Amino acid sequence: MNVIPRKRAIAGCTVLVMSLAAAAACGGHERHPLSARPYDAAKQVTLNAPTGSRKADPEKALEVRAKGKDGRITDVTAVDAAGRYLAGELAADGSRWRSTGPLAAGTRYTVKVATEDKGGAPGARVQTFETAPAKHTLKIELGPKAGTYGVGQPITAEFSEPVRTKEARAAVERALTVRSSPAMAGAWHWVDDKKAHYRPKEYWPAGATVQVHSNLQGVRLGDKLYGGAVEPLRLSIGDRIEAITDAGAHQMTVLRNGEVINTIPVTTGKPGFSTRNGVKVVLGKEYFVRMRGTSIGIPDGSSESYDLPVYYATRVTWSGEYVHAAPWSVGSQGWANVSHGCTGMSTGNAAWFFNTVREGDIVKVVNSLGSTMDPFGNGFGDWNLSWDKWQGGSALLEGAREGSSPADVARLQPQV
Repeated sequence: MNVIPRKRAIAGCTVLVMSLAAAAACGGHERHPLSARPYDAAKQVTLNAPTGSRKADPEKALEVRAKGKDGRITDVTAVDAAGRYLAGELAADGSRWRSTGPLAAGTRYTVKVATEDKGGAPGARVQTFETAPAKHTLKIELGPKAGTYGVGQPITAEFSEPVRTKEARAAVERALTVRSSPAMAGAWHWVDDKKAHYRPKEYWPAGATVQVHSNLQGVRLGDKLYGGAVEPLRLSIGDRIEAITDAGAHQMTVLRNGEVINTIPVTTGKPGFSTRNGVKVVLGKEYFVRMRGTSIGIPDGSSESYDLPVYYATRVTWSGEYVHAAPWSVGSQGWANVSHGCTGMSTGNAAWFFNTVREGDIVKVVNSLGSTMDPFGNGFGDWNLSWDKWQGGSALLEGAREGSSPADVARLQPQV
């Protein structure tokens, strides 16, 4: 019973040994060309980049060429000192590689070229060069100043030169990185050629940290215009303070992190001077302001003219809308709207509000006869745009699907 299985086992072992011997014979003679250490291809390729102390013109393309017919280029990578890759295109026959993206100014590039000879053996060449510094740079001022702000505070970027083309705006957006902890989806929105705002899809979370960094220095943005250095920015976000003013009910409800902490009788703008509806963001606080009707176009001596000392004034628009103490209208507070557009309350309530809120906190008005707060130009009305419309103002996200972010677009349309 055991004879036949043993013979089969012996025959199987013999075949296995012969197979291993054959494999050893195949592997023991000729080595594959790609297993060899790359040879020095310095004599096989040439770059149009200068050497030594000379600097390359960033306005000109980088080109790598194979010399003679002894080999061809298989791959080229060019990376600057900031880790940015230079896009390029390799000819099908491996005779030439040429950059398709612009060189950065005032930086150092490392170029790695891979080649192979007629026999398929790999070669390599590494060369470094520097580009000339930019003569014309775009300066960027980020805002607000470092500190602690409310959940509605947008990030602002003001530019020293107009940024008009979609390509240049996209380059700026890619370079101005906003990171928050916890992470939030957000986007830049171009207010005009010289200003952009950044906000998340929803208000910043209470207790978050927000950091803005730039990788724009040296990046080409137009005809001989390059990005300049930008100071990083770090913000802290405080409690979520929301003041919701119901102009129809003549009442303000103040919430901290979702819980009501005060309910205040108020008066808002009367007909003809109705307070703007919508979300506003606290711009600043002034203990004393002298308010004059002439500042909003009311002639001196007219029936609507006024000149009043005002205390505990919390500003929400640049044109002069405040939340402030109005002791002269206490009888109307909680009952009627009699102001010229501001939200008035008793001196005690105004002092409490003044001491409770900070820049970036939310002041929302509902049920007023007034128009809706403009998104830009008179303060921070950024939150009055839907998320879809906000994304429409981004050079990277224009027409993007709901919920997408610059990172999603980059994955779908890689930028180098």
